[in-house]
Amino acid sequence: MAKGIKDKVAIIGMGCSKFGERWDCGPEELILEAFKEALADAGIAREEIEMAWLGLFFQEQSAGKSALPLSLSLRLPNIPVTRVENMCATGTEALRGAVYAVAAGACDVALAMGVEKLKDTGYAGLPERTKGTFDDLWLPNATAPGAFAQLASAYAAKHKIPMQDLKRAMAHVSVKSHENGLLNPKAHLRKRITEDDALKAAIVAFPLGLLDCCGVSDGAACAIVTTVEKARAMGFKDVVTVKALQLAPSNGLEMSNTSWDGSYLLTTRVAAKRAYQEAGITNPRAEISMMEVHDCFSVTELVVMEDLGISPEGGASKDILDGVFDRDGAIPCQVDGGLKCFGHPIGATGLRMAYEMYLQLLGRAGERQVGSPTIGLTHNLGGHPFRNVASVSILGLHAT
Repeated sequence: MAKGIKDKVAIIGMGCSKFGERWDCGPEELILEAFKEALADAGIAREEIEMAWLGLFFQEQSAGKSALPLSLSLRLPNIPVTRVENMCATGTEALRGAVYAVAAGACDVALAMGVEKLKDTGYAGLPERTKGTFDDLWLPNATAPGAFAQLASAYAAKHKIPMQDLKRAMAHVSVKSHENGLLNPKAHLRKRITEDDALKAAIVAFPLGLLDCCGVSDGAACAIVTTVEKARAMGFKDVVTVKALQLAPSNGLEMSNTSWDGSYLLTTRVAAKRAYQEAGITNPRAEISMMEVHDCFSVTELVVMEDLGISPEGGASKDILDGVFDRDGAIPCQVDGGLKCFGHPIGATGLRMAYEMYLQLLGRAGERQVGSPTIGLTHNLGGHPFRNVASVSILGLHAT
């Protein structure tokens, strides 16, 4: 019987570009920026990488449909390179490919890269002004803010939470992320905001205001993985290992069955349950040290706390306002600023989350280091609440 991948794969190097409006470069330069940091961090030669995965979402507008932009940009030694795409979980999908290859014994060293160059496309996450992109083909009348606004309304109605109280909790989510983003030189938006700023911001799709929404940016992030045995032979003493990496896509139930009431994210619950089982976690609220979750909107972070089993049903607002997920709280969340401050270059986001967890677990996050975490969780959500893909990864510190 399959036993999963717990502690079979070690991350020995990671890199992340500066996120933002990178008009100064193309996707190839972003790839190189992240790769240089990861390669130096791993302390290996380029020729030691045996397989690679490239995560890229908007292919025609960014870098192309194949994986060639990765092998060409990095002058990889003619190794197998595969391009993957899985909506907003694309970066994590690239990591999954590399991790599974090493865990399966197909190679000893693999590379995962996620990149997206969105600013040049004009993409804003709202109805398209040009033809040929994703939302023109799938649900062209649905916007991301509109869909997640419905999630907020359904959640408030189900749990009988006054909308003003929910908005206060959502505002705290945004204020927290901006406060954390101030400490991160790689974040796109580094500006302190107040709860009043968030509550009085222009409405995008009620109840979501402008400061409840993440932005669009360019960026890349990278990971180099190997076996725990090879990491030990290379002299690594403490490494970050993959405890679990689970993926759950919608199967149509949300759009076709009244068992789903629109107030939660079904796929996140499924992926989380599988990830905890794979990692051997029985009490996530007690065992998870910190998190990076898919805060495309402030309400998403709020609802996800319950879907991940961290907060009780209907209790996420209280936990948020009580500071449970603040930098100095019991389970810090988005300590790097999250999507709210990094923006969301789709192919890079999942690996950017892993990058922060990696640094924090190794105690290398500098000014933004939060204590001595041992287990970190990352979560991606791609698509809309009624049809999406969710990924949950659990990383942990491991003595070789």
